[in-house]
Amino acid sequence: MSAMLLALFLVFGQLSLMAVGGANAVVPEMLRMVVNEHGWMTAAEFTALFAIAQSAPGPNVLIASLVGWQMASLPGAAISLIGICGPSSILSFYVAKLWQRFRDYRLCHAIQRGFAPLSIGLVLGGAWLLAGIANTGWSAWLLCAISALIAWRTSLHPLWLLGAGAVAGLLGWV
Repeated sequence: MSAMLLALFLVFGQLSLMAVGGANAVVPEMLRMVVNEHGWMTAAEFTALFAIAQSAPGPNVLIASLVGWQMASLPGAAISLIGICGPSSILSFYVAKLWQRFRDYRLCHAIQRGFAPLSIGLVLGGAWLLAGIANTGWSAWLLCAISALIAWRTSLHPLWLLGAGAVAGLLGWV
């Protein structure tokens, strides 16, 4: 196995075990490891890959495959995907078996209640970090705030909001 493939597996394997709430929860750490620690790409390149991963249909782990593809083509994409999914899947399997045995204990309920704010905080931290890298200005922040408000207060399908954002970008407003 090449050094790059091993490095990709180790990076995404570590991230897998920290991904409480999904792959988006570890975006700040992923960016730090991929950009700052290993120097595999710039922050702007990482942000562009993240945008592609989020706009494509499918799971949020697509960012791992895109980083792997960028670094080592198809084998890199496959190894990165195995790295981000494998360890947490194995751990989840065994924890679920154990959880069934102790699910009525107060400690289990406390752990479940604690994971919700942890997940939300990790995802918001990633969003804040990526927004800072994008450095788009007040109009993009305004569009984001309006979109969030519309998504929260109405039943409008999110694709309409994405389309409106795309049109605003094409017109040069953001």
